[in-house]
Amino acid sequence: MNIMDSIIVALQALRANLLRSILTMLGIIIGVAAVVAMIAIGRGAETSITSFIQGLGSNVISVSPGSSRFGGVSGGAGSRPTLTLADAQAIRDEVNHVDVVAASSQTMAQLIAGPMNWRSTVTGGSSGIFEAREWELAAGRLFSEADQRGATKVAVIGMTVAENLFPGQNPVGKMMRVNRVPFRIVGVFAEKGSTAFGSDQDDVVYIPLSTAKQRLLGHGRLSGNRVGTITIKVSDAEWMDYVENETRYLLRLRHKLADGEEDDFIIRNLAQILKTSAETTRVLTLFLSAVAGVSLLVGGIGIMNIMLVSVTERTREIGLRMAVGARSRDILNQFLIEALALSLLGGAIGIVLGALISTTVAGLAGWPSVIPLQAVILAFSFAAFIGIFFGLFPAQRASRLDPIEALRHE
Repeated sequence: MNIMDSIIVALQALRANLLRSILTMLGIIIGVAAVVAMIAIGRGAETSITSFIQGLGSNVISVSPGSSRFGGVSGGAGSRPTLTLADAQAIRDEVNHVDVVAASSQTMAQLIAGPMNWRSTVTGGSSGIFEAREWELAAGRLFSEADQRGATKVAVIGMTVAENLFPGQNPVGKMMRVNRVPFRIVGVFAEKGSTAFGSDQDDVVYIPLSTAKQRLLGHGRLSGNRVGTITIKVSDAEWMDYVENETRYLLRLRHKLADGEEDDFIIRNLAQILKTSAETTRVLTLFLSAVAGVSLLVGGIGIMNIMLVSVTERTREIGLRMAVGARSRDILNQFLIEALALSLLGGAIGIVLGALISTTVAGLAGWPSVIPLQAVILAFSFAAFIGIFFGLFPAQRASRLDPIEALRHE
């Protein structure tokens, strides 16, 4: 009996007990589906987080004010206005390997254009903020250094703001009011989409920092020379840690902080955050995949049990085959192929099911579904290994039966 004959006989045997074969495959199907889904969901989450952080700009370090304390109660990050325009200038002048340093402050404001209105985040920033954040334009222009010096009432808006205030229109050149202050729209940002955490990156308005201080921020905690954030764009990723350390040292000197005293500012190295997030997601994905892999082992044990039952039920058939010339190797191949067919078919169904699960979950979570080819190959290969490993013992047991004893079996 050649290998093709063994495959045909094995498939006929599985078809003869179709319901039992399907139930036997369930463990493999669930295991493979879980492995594929976990890896795909983890990779999708990692891609979404990476996209969000990269959307803030590559090689970027963000410096924000520290937290205030009143009677032991912390006001939270940013509640203590400790950063100034002079700090941003000092970083620009004294820290090496820095391409751009941009200061900015944010506030929420009501936007009105004709009968339409919308509440959005308004950021007053220095002109370098666009290069640091790597914003791209869909239409119009960015505000310039001349706009900064003249405190011009111009604005660049995100796509969400444009769609809500000027549906079906080109906003460039049109007027809108920001907290009753009229602004001319000079540009519209290209669409960035939502972040991994659901916030809309296109729901933004950027105006010159000088204009924001004169017209919107008033006498609040970010008035005068105070700023809410200093964004630093580093020339190369290899200098990120160096610039972070030098910036911390410089700001501590400028703010006259004693040794042992906590920083009154917070530095966020986005490259480090990206690396940490990716590592965390990767470890969690591997852990969940390993847990899912246990289902494959359970499925393999199920295959072995069913194959042992099958050997017992078909002992007389095995004896008859041996009596008409089948060799032990033919019997071994037949039962091994049956076990392998169960695991491979279960693996194929599991891959499709896992892809459907990951796509559904990713769609609900709002991040992309990424199914790596390596995950499919790994899951399918492991399913094949399970079939061979757990099918080998029943197959060997069948091949070693004594033909005469097997024919006497009732």
